[in-house]
Amino acid sequence: MRDPRLDAVSTPVDQRWPGERLGLPESGPRSIARPARRIAALAIDWALASVISLVFFSTGPWQTNGFVTLGLFAGIQLLFLLLLNGGVGHLLLGMRVVPLDPGRLAPWRALVRTLLVCLFVPAVIWDADQRGLHDRAAGTLLVRV
Repeated sequence: MRDPRLDAVSTPVDQRWPGERLGLPESGPRSIARPARRIAALAIDWALASVISLVFFSTGPWQTNGFVTLGLFAGIQLLFLLLLNGGVGHLLLGMRVVPLDPGRLAPWRALVRTLLVCLFVPAVIWDADQRGLHDRAAGTLLVRV
């Protein structure tokens, strides 16, 4: 059973680094991925979706627009989360999405996380462990490999 204190949004007085109260190390493998790395991964994933959108949907009835690119972004995120536990940017920058509870990343967790990332706002509101609302809702962590 999970400790109810893990759901608190405020920073505990005795927490020295993000993820400490979750039992994660301060740095290295299994530590919480830091914001700069997360933002770079998001930029890589959006750039990939934009390029695919431009190449395949620049003409014709679909002509590139934000919704086509967003749909491609969501599809790529979901596919890679389900298959490899991370988007292309995550994988390139040495990060993985893992469930908070031990085990495999359930499809519903990947879907919830992807949909909330697409809304953007949940991804930029973080708790003391640098987990966005999208990770909190899906019960996931973005950790370094």
